Amino acid sequence: MAPSQLAAPPEGSELKPVPGSPGLPVIGTTFEMMRDPFAYSRKRRERFGSVSWSNVLFRPMVTLQGPEAAETVLVNRDKAFANGPAWTYFIGPFFHRGIMLLDFDEHLHHRRIMQQAFNKPRLRSYMQTMAPSIEHGIDGWRPRDGFKVYDHLKHLTLDLAMDVFMGVELDRREADRINGAFIDAVRAGTAYVRFPVPGLRWHKGLKARKTLEKFFYQHLPAKREKGGDDLFAALCEAETDDGARFTDEDVVNHMIFVLMAAHDTSTITMTTMAYYLARNPEWQERVREESQALGKKVLEFEDLEKLTTLDLVIKEALRLVSPVPALPRRTVKDTEVLGFHIPKDTFVFLPTLTNHYLEEYWPDPERFDPGRFADDRREDKVHHYAWEPFGGGVHKCIGLHFAGMQIKSVLHQVLQRYRWSVPEGYEWPLDTTSLPRPKDGLPVRLEQI
Repeated sequence: MAPSQLAAPPEGSELKPVPGSPGLPVIGTTFEMMRDPFAYSRKRRERFGSVSWSNVLFRPMVTLQGPEAAETVLVNRDKAFANGPAWTYFIGPFFHRGIMLLDFDEHLHHRRIMQQAFNKPRLRSYMQTMAPSIEHGIDGWRPRDGFKVYDHLKHLTLDLAMDVFMGVELDRREADRINGAFIDAVRAGTAYVRFPVPGLRWHKGLKARKTLEKFFYQHLPAKREKGGDDLFAALCEAETDDGARFTDEDVVNHMIFVLMAAHDTSTITMTTMAYYLARNPEWQERVREESQALGKKVLEFEDLEKLTTLDLVIKEALRLVSPVPALPRRTVKDTEVLGFHIPKDTFVFLPTLTNHYLEEYWPDPERFDPGRFADDRREDKVHHYAWEPFGGGVHKCIGLHFAGMQIKSVLHQVLQRYRWSVPEGYEWPLDTTSLPRPKDGLPVRLEQI
């Protein structure tokens, strides 16, 4: 299809029009982008450069590739890019008014209250709470061929989220029901049919939202009354110096969003780590030896900074498979990125998943190489936004320290209990139509140490 311009720049502005092409009738480039985002991004960049547009999910969207463009959007100095309208288009009906869907003063107000739930004393308490649950969870793993890592980690992280964030213990049937609701809510965001046809993603997502709301409202009165050491209680109790607190509706909205973000993204990261550690057993042994050298079955808060090799593996896993594959925004006024004119009410997105594969910033980008983050190399320092799995600016992930703490706590125990491998030549089939995950669940040979 012949190239075309998104919109003519204002006369005399010296800005360039965004180049691109709409793609196929109706669906645009949606299928192409979701099925193989790596090839799609590479092809678009070769043809149009770092800034281009196409029709995605029934509307024009501008793709902004590379750290320079990411910095413009994430730092958002002229407040031209809004989170809320963009994320609402994708996941608004399912994660209504979660922290990521709020903007500007309202976002800062909610973030200031919520930050109290992620301060150091709270993190320390969460870590103590999750330790026995991790041990209990991996006790149930049965060494065998065909052990599906993703499925087991998904169950584990949801159980941990219920312990740490909810302070409740669910039976397996109820846990599976809530886990299924979160899966349906997440997958609904990239539905091709974006109205409630029974049996399709959008309809399932709306049903899932009702299930989750009912679940949290059911537990809310007890949390308001009794408090506790969990996130749910923390959000109920949180109060700023000037007396601002969350309403019941605020608490439920934030719990649904945070619980999804906490267990889905950690599951993806740990699964990615498991995949690459299975394919690179020398790195698996290095991180295992580091954990064994601590001489502690359970990781303590003061030990987090000691697992430096595991840090490198986490960072490389986040580079290779960014758990949130794209960060969308919508312009609230005319603006520009890298000299290109982007008019008001335009959807833009940063493809974090593929931005981490740009060869001019990441040598041999498809190779698993945790050493690229070591002090003597620090390839991520080539640009402040070369590595952006947690976003940046005022919307940088509020739970990033919790995520690192949880991942290290789980891997520390798993590494001392189990060794795992995949057949020679195995490559996982990565599903990128929603949050990235292995289609086959990542089957490994799990062995007891």
